[in-house]
Amino acid sequence: MHSQAQEAPSLSVLIALSALAVLPVNMFVPSLPSIARDFDVEFAVVNVAIAGYAVATALTHLIAGALSDRFGRKPLALIAMVIFVAASIGCSLAVDIRMFLLCRLLQGVVIAGYAVSLASIRDTSDERAVASRIGYVSSAWAVAPMIGPVLGGMLDSRFGWRANFIAFALLGIAGLYLVAFHLPETNRHPSKSVVLQFRGYGELLRSRRFCAHALCMSLASGTLYVFLGGAPLVAAQRGDTSGMALGFYMGLVPAGFIIGSYVVGQAGSRRSSSEFIFAGRILTCGGLLIGLGLVFAGVTHPLAFFGPCVSIGLGNGLTMPAANARVLSLHPGLAGTASGLAAALTVIGAGIVAFVSGLVIDASNARVAVLGAMLTTSLLSLAAAAFIAQAEKTDGGGQT
Repeated sequence: MHSQAQEAPSLSVLIALSALAVLPVNMFVPSLPSIARDFDVEFAVVNVAIAGYAVATALTHLIAGALSDRFGRKPLALIAMVIFVAASIGCSLAVDIRMFLLCRLLQGVVIAGYAVSLASIRDTSDERAVASRIGYVSSAWAVAPMIGPVLGGMLDSRFGWRANFIAFALLGIAGLYLVAFHLPETNRHPSKSVVLQFRGYGELLRSRRFCAHALCMSLASGTLYVFLGGAPLVAAQRGDTSGMALGFYMGLVPAGFIIGSYVVGQAGSRRSSSEFIFAGRILTCGGLLIGLGLVFAGVTHPLAFFGPCVSIGLGNGLTMPAANARVLSLHPGLAGTASGLAAALTVIGAGIVAFVSGLVIDASNARVAVLGAMLTTSLLSLAAAAFIAQAEKTDGGGQT
């Protein structure tokens, strides 16, 4: 049990920290050609700033939660923000590609702000309140990537690519202020040893429920990754979809995620996490089945593909906050460790799904193959959700 008298962080602060954690992922993407040109390197070399950053965030997820269980939420967030500010300044001043990429990888530590936000919510809320608050915080993960490239493109066109990283540094300073003065320490019972805390990974990986939740989230995120990689190929297959139209259609999916997360925020205190998880998987599978049905019926309008794909965003918006909330509650004393490990496994699993799907999808079969791959991963995540629901019903919420 967690004392409800304990001071809880402001939801607006947690949302801001979560948005800052995800904004650097793609805000500077419009600047990639300019960076390649400025450093006189191939575009593929600069693209390491995207792939390498993903690896850095996965590693940060893996250790940040455990460290916050040992040393506290606030110290970890402060250190992460300081490193992020320094790395952002380093990127803005970089004189060669090596310095730029090194500083870019160090920027990945900012993801600790999200791990700390989730753990702080768990420290100060009961389980159903956790799902509700995480629902609101998760909305930042959809909104920030939607507006990030627009802001980054504007900064690049007006001031050059380095302006993006100056903006990151300023945002990091704002984050540092929020952590220092508006984020109370919520971990009142830190663990005794880092070694003992990292042993918690073994305990979590031996938990069937933890693994089922992590698998469900990996497959749900993998479905989204398949969409993000495959949607441009579907548009190319048609040949008559403009870049602006494609951007609009693809934006429908994160919009769906915002709606789903908002529903969890509103109703999370009245429904169990397993209900949201299962409902999200059913919704996604149903939408993708409709999409395949429209393909085989010969309907070729872009909305016949992109419309049903909105169910990916809606379903993930229901599933991810609820699954994260349950992961945080499965093993008391390992909230941060569980959050970090689940996040790392989700990123790794989704990356594997995207890689495997890339082996079978090409421009000639894009529409059917993308929908088929997404439906396959969604059905597998539905199976994991069914296991979770059955375990909850059978064991009555025990930690197994």
